[in-house]
Amino acid sequence: MTDFQLPNVPRLLIRAQLVPLQGQRFQPTGFPDLGAARFRSPAGEDMLLVESAQSVANRMESVCWDQESGDLIEPLRGLPYVRVLQDGAPLTNSLLEAHRLNSAYIENSDFATKLAGEIGYVKVKSKYEGTQDRDRLIRTVCKYDPNALLHGVFLESIAGVLRIARALSGFIEATGASEVGSGGVKNDIVQASGDKEAGRDAKGGFGNVPFHRVEFTAKQIDAFFNLDLAQIRSYRLKPATTTLLYALAIYKIRAFLDRGLRLRTACDFDVVEVEVTRPKGFVLPTEDEAIAAIGKLIPAATKEGSFASPAITIADYIKPSKKAEEKADEQEDGGDAIQAKAGKKASKKGPKA
Repeated sequence: MTDFQLPNVPRLLIRAQLVPLQGQRFQPTGFPDLGAARFRSPAGEDMLLVESAQSVANRMESVCWDQESGDLIEPLRGLPYVRVLQDGAPLTNSLLEAHRLNSAYIENSDFATKLAGEIGYVKVKSKYEGTQDRDRLIRTVCKYDPNALLHGVFLESIAGVLRIARALSGFIEATGASEVGSGGVKNDIVQASGDKEAGRDAKGGFGNVPFHRVEFTAKQIDAFFNLDLAQIRSYRLKPATTTLLYALAIYKIRAFLDRGLRLRTACDFDVVEVEVTRPKGFVLPTEDEAIAAIGKLIPAATKEGSFASPAITIADYIKPSKKAEEKADEQEDGGDAIQAKAGKKASKKGPKA
């Protein structure tokens, strides 16, 4: 099969030291009503969250995708995923969707009932009923999208107990972070002052509009990765499939550090050093080594019967009718909307004698 084997440890912890590719400044991720996520370390250092776990997880998924061909990159072809079509044209897929196999487009497709059935749930009226079976859940997720076993998935559209935590996670932090204030002006070369009375004001994109921006410098910037090998082993999948998940995780980390560090226009990093902090002395395989292993492990895992055949499952998206959407809203409101409608009807008819 391959010499690419899981280390006999519960977790693989990795730290990559980063520096801005040019200059000293960088733009961190921002959050609604919060902006940059700043905090203090226990030692009193000014800290900054540069990239969140959610974002790094998505970025490690994107290095698997070839946007030009609309498919997995060549070395990963043969890995299963769900491709969603609308009117015969590609719409989205389980690799790129924020909720993966729980995507609303998969939930509202002709594949949804089959997916639930293989996990052990049957649709009764508008809800799924069944009993949680973790092994069955993992085997089914692996069959249709093994990447989700690394990324994590929560199939709440089927049942609120169908959750698989991330086996591979990462984030980027900056230590000794300081603000750098700057700004600029959006120039209007036609009419600098705009014309509010004519409706040509800043809200409409007219006139000169000054703005400010905040960037940061930092004493140190680190990317951290946590690969939960104990969780991968707990899936109890067949040997080649288990090793494939490990090789795929190594590829994602390496490819992200090599090609995925241009996070935003004003946030581009270079890697200074990569070290495995646990277990000590472990040498992280290279991207080429991971790709070579994946090339052997995909056919081996397919032979084990772990994957769907064909590997790409086609799901036809069925746009919910307005009536179905209203019904879903009523269910979310806990019946309040239904009672309100019933009250309206009763008031029209008048009180019973």
